Order: sequence, then C-alpha cells, then structure tokens
Amino acid sequence: MRRARRSLVFLLVILVGLAGLITLGVFRSDATWTPKLALDLQGGTQILLAAEQPDGEAVSGEQLQQAVSIIRQRVDAAGVSEAEITTQGSQHISVSIPGKADEATLQRIEASAKLDFRPVLATGIGIDVTQQQGAEGTEEGGAEADPAEANPSDAKSEEGTGAEGDAGEPAAESGSGAEEAAGGAEGSEDLGPLDPDPLPEGAGDQAWITPALQQKFTDFTCDSDAALDTREQPADRPLITCDETGTAKYLLGPVELSGDVITDATAQMGTTQTGATTGEWVVQITMNREGADTFGKISTRLYGAPEPQNQFAFVLDGRVLSAPTMQGQILDGRPSISGAFTQDSAKALADQLKFGALPMDFTVQSQEDISATLGTSQLSAGLLAGLIGLLLVVVYSMFQYRALGTLTIASLVIAGVLTYLLLTFFSWRQGYRLSLAGVAGIIVAVGFTADSFIVYFERIRDALRDGFAIESAVEHGWKKALRTILASDGVNFLAAVILFILAVGNVKGFAFTLGLTTLVDVIVVALFTHPMMTLLARTRFYRGGHPASGLDPQRLGAVYRGRAQFREPVLTSKKNERSRREAARRQTIAERKAAEAGAPASSATAGKES
Repeated sequence: MRRARRSLVFLLVILVGLAGLITLGVFRSDATWTPKLALDLQGGTQILLAAEQPDGEAVSGEQLQQAVSIIRQRVDAAGVSEAEITTQGSQHISVSIPGKADEATLQRIEASAKLDFRPVLATGIGIDVTQQQGAEGTEEGGAEADPAEANPSDAKSEEGTGAEGDAGEPAAESGSGAEEAAGGAEGSEDLGPLDPDPLPEGAGDQAWITPALQQKFTDFTCDSDAALDTREQPADRPLITCDETGTAKYLLGPVELSGDVITDATAQMGTTQTGATTGEWVVQITMNREGADTFGKISTRLYGAPEPQNQFAFVLDGRVLSAPTMQGQILDGRPSISGAFTQDSAKALADQLKFGALPMDFTVQSQEDISATLGTSQLSAGLLAGLIGLLLVVVYSMFQYRALGTLTIASLVIAGVLTYLLLTFFSWRQGYRLSLAGVAGIIVAVGFTADSFIVYFERIRDALRDGFAIESAVEHGWKKALRTILASDGVNFLAAVILFILAVGNVKGFAFTLGLTTLVDVIVVALFTHPMMTLLARTRFYRGGHPASGLDPQRLGAVYRGRAQFREPVLTSKKNERSRREAARRQTIAERKAAEAGAPASSATAGKES
C-alpha cells in the first residue's frame, strides 16, 4: 500500500518536473508548448548546393556521398532534426531544413571543406568604426573602439591539460604587428611585391609581412568586396581575412595544420586541475597522433610570444572561427578553447571544428521555401487512423474487463501525457522535430502499451483461478506479468535502437518515437498501472467480486466465499454429471468393502438408517 503510493508520487514528480522545465524554458529560453514539427509537417527551406573540387576536377560519386554524410552530421548535430539531405545528379546536393533556417544553420551548410590552422601575424578592427558611428549621428565619432569588445569571440584562451590562463585580447592598434615590421616604407610610392624574397621557412615568421602586404592589410575592411574572396587564398601564403561577425580583421600566416587532424570536438563545462567545475563553457578538441605532434611544436613556439603572435586561428572557408591565445605547451593533442562562451556558442564552434573538413567546396545555386500541404493532409489521415485504433482499444478493454478497463484508459492517458512532455522537452533541448513517421511510431506504440495491460490483467485472473485472494493475486500476477512485459518491450527497444543507429531521415524519427514510447510503457505500467491496481484491490467493489468489476466469478469459473476467498470452482452440467457418477461408483465400492468387513458395515448402516 505504502509502496504503491510512493510510486504514484514519484510519477507525479516526473510529470510536474518536465512540465516545470518546459514552462521555465518558454519564459526564459526558446522553448515552446508543443514539439517542433519536421519538414513534412511544417514545411521549411530548401537549399541546392553545387559541389566542385578546388583543382577543377570532376566530383566523384563517393566524394558526393561523403559530403552528404558530413552535411547531415552538421545539420543533425543537435539531435534528430528530420532534415532531408540527398544528391541530385552527379554535382548537386539538396538540403531541406524544417522551418525557417537561421543564419547559423545556413553557415554550417554552406561552409566548404577548408578548415585550417594558421598563426596570427597581426590583428585589427575590421570596420571603420569612426565612419560608422558618424553615420549613425553619435557624439562619439572620434572615439577609439576596443577590439576585444568589437570581437568578443577572440577573447578566449587555449590551454592543454592542467594549463590555466586568462583570455587573450587582440592588439589594440590596427595592424600593430605589421606596422613595426613595415618600418618607414609604408609611405613610399613603390612598396614592392607582396611576397618576401626569399620566402620565410616558418609560417609564423614576421618576415612574411612585406611593406606591400602591410599596406594591403591596413586598407582591408571586412565590409569590402575583397572580404568575400578570402577563401581562395593559397594555403602556402599569408591570408588577410575577418572573423564571422566582420568586426575584427586578421593577417594570418600560411597553413600549418589542416582540419582533418581533429578527431573530435565537444562543448563541455571547464574543470580545474583538481577536477572542480569552473562554471564556464569550453570547447575540448581531440587530435590524431600526427596532429598532436605538430600542434605540440606550434604551442611550444607560440607560448610566451608577444601579442598577437601568441594567437592561433582556426579558419573555416576563409573566415576565422576563433583565434585563442596560447596559454601553455600542449603536447597531448587535446587543446581546449575557453572564453566568453555560452552553451549554444560553444556547441556551434565545436560542431564547426568537428565537421569542418568536407572533401570539396560548395556554391549555393538556389534557396527557396517549401510548403507542407501534403504532409498536413497525411497527418490528418494518420491522426484519424490513430484515433480509430485508440477507440477500438477502449471498446475492447471495456467489453473484456468491464470497470477494470477504465484503468487501461487512464494508463493510456498518462502514457500520452508523458510522451508529449518528453517530445516537447527533446524538441527544446536536443533539436528534435516530430515527423509523420514519428507520429506513426507513436500510434504503433498504443498497441504495445495496451498489450502490456492485457498481459497484467490476465495474469491476475489466472492467479484468482488458482485460488489466490484478490490482493495476493495482484502481486502474484504482477511478478509473472513483469517478466513478460520486460521481455517484449526489450525486443521492441532493441529494434528501435538498431534502426535509429543505421537509419537516416524520417525512418530515424520513427525509431526515436518507437524507442521513447517503449520506455514510457515500462514507466507507466510500473509507476501507475500496478500501483493503482494495488489500491483498487483493497476497495469493496473489486474485493467483493462485483459483476462489473472485471473480476466476475462467473466469468472466471470461481465463486467468492467471504472476503476474497474461493471455494471449489463451479462445474458445468456435463462435468457435474460425470462427477456424480464417479462419486456413486466410489460409494458402491466403499459399501461393498464395508459389508465384507462385517460389523463396521452394519454399524455404519444402522447409524445411517437411524
């Protein structure tokens, strides 16, 4: 009794907790009261990408499939977003995203394969702040801007295992490092070639900054046409580019390391040397052996160098993702980037670093909105079919189990509420989107859930037929039913997990809802159906075997005697006749034996006659 009440309270805590988290997310974050819908139910954005090799060679089918796989990882990095990514012909990839694609998602899709590591030679402000403020009519038109504020993404530190340090800042003057290297040649008419002669051996050598390159960097602004062509710069030459916000510009050395050395990148909470959480989000990078060796040499060179030569830039598609300051020698190939990160910004950077090495470049051919007219009509038909199925389950439960069928209906309602809250929560926190296939998974699960209740109720009835009292029959039936329910749901869940791992797109959404509802089935049966049955068994209505209780003695082939006691089962007429004949035969044999014995037989006969 007490255990049943604890189970119900625990289930209530789960439901209230989920509802409370979603409510908090609605008012403080981007959560919604309903699950987000997938492409086939909501419509969305379709982007057509043209693939091309940097060297102009034809794109092979294997390369195109690899690109589809990596783009799918980029899009689905936050969860099952139900995006559709397919090839069109031999040169194009179609990406369809549910809803209105935000700018961050578009950048992930359109970003090309060129993720590189370059040393920072000089930094500056990417936009003419004075002119911008003057155009806005502010009184601070001549004020100097702090580059760290203009580009907060640069205010990060890079550290190895056990290394600590404050966030580094870009140089305070535009092109500070380059101006020193240029000397007084900046004002001459002929500044000479961009490349030094001979070429420096090290990528971080300041000798790369020739007077001509210095002047080009000084004149460069992030809102100019030149800023659009940065991804075409050769890997063995310096690169002048901007960060993703366009507020800071960089003069970078040649590529020292390619992005394919990164095996993993995750967003996580930072920790101290003792393992305590710092409360700040960091991006943890893992490199392969080759990358670890090369990065170890780079970190040794940059550690302790003057600003901004102690910075190292992660460049994707010609744009600086991050340029953290080196805070230690990192020899294990596991650097971490820290700074003014939020959870979302840390995850976005981790995804860009992890999935940044595509095998080719892409050009956006078209971008258009798509409707969900067909999906909406199919959803209506699917929901109608699900409603009819649910109604049939209710009718069957009431016909087969009478009042006990109300417990089946209540359990289905609780399972529906819990499933809805979980889908809404995952939609908010993990980017899940409900598709038509996902709805089908939920409808199929109704049958599995009802099957669990039927198994449980039939085990209780079997125990009652065996002569158990009603309360004992509930516990005995539960022990037997639980093994069957766990075995059945275990098979369903295993199938859902395998399907989720191997499938893509809508099939993955089906597997997700199938696995989720299977877990919900176990939770509801264990925390609601069984505890409620335990409580109902103590009521007079069920304990007394009322004809409408679903435990009717006539239907069970047994009759109640007292408080949930049973006498011999009521037999049918044929069985009664057979039983009477057998009893008469035994009586005749007994009398015959008594007559042969003499006195006991007569005395028994006399007693009977008297």
